[in-house]
Amino acid sequence: MKTILYLHAGAEMYGADKILLELVTGLDKTKFRPVVILPTDGILKKKLEEAKIQVYVIPYPILRRKYFNPKGIINYASNYRNQSDAIVKYLNDNNIKVDLLHVNTLAVLEGIRLKKKLKVPLYWHIHEIITHPQIINKFLCRCVNWYADKAIVVSGPVKQHLIDSGVKAEKIAVIHNGIDSNVFSPDVNSDYLYDEWKIPKNAIKVGMIGRVNNWKGQNDFLDALAPLLNDFDNLYLFVVGSAFEGQEWRIQELKQKIASFSHSNRIIFSEFRKDNYAVEHFFDILILPSTSPDPLPTVVLESMGCGRAVIGYAHGGITEMVKDQYNGHLVSPLDKQSLRSAVNNCIIDKKYIEWGENSRKRLLANFSLIKFINSFEKIYRGKM
Repeated sequence: MKTILYLHAGAEMYGADKILLELVTGLDKTKFRPVVILPTDGILKKKLEEAKIQVYVIPYPILRRKYFNPKGIINYASNYRNQSDAIVKYLNDNNIKVDLLHVNTLAVLEGIRLKKKLKVPLYWHIHEIITHPQIINKFLCRCVNWYADKAIVVSGPVKQHLIDSGVKAEKIAVIHNGIDSNVFSPDVNSDYLYDEWKIPKNAIKVGMIGRVNNWKGQNDFLDALAPLLNDFDNLYLFVVGSAFEGQEWRIQELKQKIASFSHSNRIIFSEFRKDNYAVEHFFDILILPSTSPDPLPTVVLESMGCGRAVIGYAHGGITEMVKDQYNGHLVSPLDKQSLRSAVNNCIIDKKYIEWGENSRKRLLANFSLIKFINSFEKIYRGKM
């Protein structure tokens, strides 16, 4: 049996968090023993404990913008060394002999030091396409190229970005994320949301879900689609997501922007929810307006599982998930006018019904959870 140590960047339940949970709970426990160490407490830790996965919290530093200054660099370096040593101590104290190290996301650099101290292979699971600042992208890609035994990426666009940034192609393996199609399903009951959000049953519901930050595209979503509220009396828009701790000001700015529109009563904002499976089922159309390439957005897979149409900007992993005019529509990145037209036409033609049915078919054929788990088990055994 192989013992695999997993390091991650947080303990929430956004895309990469969910994928880690699906992976470690889905592994064949007669062949693999997952041990997860998180940098903070949170809902992910609770979910892992409920699944009987060994999990522990050690506050190792995560590469964030707050460290991009002289004082921050000193603090990061000190915490990096101390907390890496704390991880080794925890493993030794609990007689855990690690066979393989799985680092989930580029923001976790502790794997580099632990690879040397534990003398084990480092598999770096990369969910990001970092386009700026370029100095950080170059630094991280050099780290991957120098230290990773395998770079496991979530989509072809992520692979190409790494290659373009100097990572050797032979290090890179593509494993598309998978989701549980029984949880994210057309059979989900989401009717209670009509009452919660005071939405009429004849509403056309168009929404986005994502971290409130500088690139997920909440502003593009509102700028593009709020004018359509003048054209469709039964159209409702939804923005769901929370900000990183310390960036709550982004939420306040977003709320102020929503309030500035003439039909703001038909724009629903909600911070992060635990019932995204119902929210995604509730939407008729999911929008992915990310202003930078989103590597393989889990929210798109989840919406496809629920049988929903997807419209978004044509860059990043969505280009492998959405087949244009089959289960959705892709428009030129940052072209808000084209995004508006795409949604307008989809509503008028009621294309979202057919596209939603096709989304479910495409999800089952290409992004199943079983295929995802099997691919990781193969790569852990050296078969990929």
